[in-house]
Amino acid sequence: MAAESQKRPISNIAFIIAMQSEALPVVNRFQLTEDPESVFPQGVPWVRYRGKYKDLNINLIWPGKDPALGVDSVGTISSSLVTYATIQALQPDLIINAGTSGGFKAKGASIGDVFIVSDCAFHDRRIPIPVFDLFGVGLRKAFETPNLVKELDLKVAKLSTGDSLDMTQQDETSIIANDATVKDMEGAAVAYVADLLKVPAIFIKAVTDIVDGDKPTAEEFLQNLASVTAALDEAVEKVINFINGKCLSEL
Repeated sequence: MAAESQKRPISNIAFIIAMQSEALPVVNRFQLTEDPESVFPQGVPWVRYRGKYKDLNINLIWPGKDPALGVDSVGTISSSLVTYATIQALQPDLIINAGTSGGFKAKGASIGDVFIVSDCAFHDRRIPIPVFDLFGVGLRKAFETPNLVKELDLKVAKLSTGDSLDMTQQDETSIIANDATVKDMEGAAVAYVADLLKVPAIFIKAVTDIVDGDKPTAEEFLQNLASVTAALDEAVEKVINFINGKCLSEL
């Protein structure tokens, strides 16, 4: 069955996007509409947009606003739950986790750079016991897309994920050990669930802030969010146009 799915044209794509400001440009780009009939459990804030683009059925899932605080439901817990529920309900051929990230200038990242991720790992799950330490890091390979990377001339990087926007000294040590160029708050969680349920996943990350720069992370993130989400949106469209009509094995 796995070999067959590799050779069958991709038809059903599910985007997992953490923030509304990241999701809406993609929703508008592909003219997706919000689905009033939720496929998810009653009471959860998760929002599904859906539509048809060329030969592809596209679903975009955004974890929604926290019911109590009214902010985007960011972080690994929301992303894990949404990814699991999306796979169960929609059975996508491919998951795409698109979003913004911090980048490291020491690894060559600049504001507005868009990366395809090769590897995902956690930097804040410290379990200093043999083998548990490796479980904590949770290294997962993203689905390999050599043809897509070459055709679109995209940069490739390793991603490190944690539940904090800032970075402690311990986090930095772990991120360096992960050899990461970009840092986010959901990628490795999406990768874990996708790997568990054997659904290929790719990750597109655009840099909003330089983590090892001289500006406060939150300030730089907010300052660049609009322009960088536009760059992300353009990259996503190129990726979708490349995927259209192809099998997984052709990516």
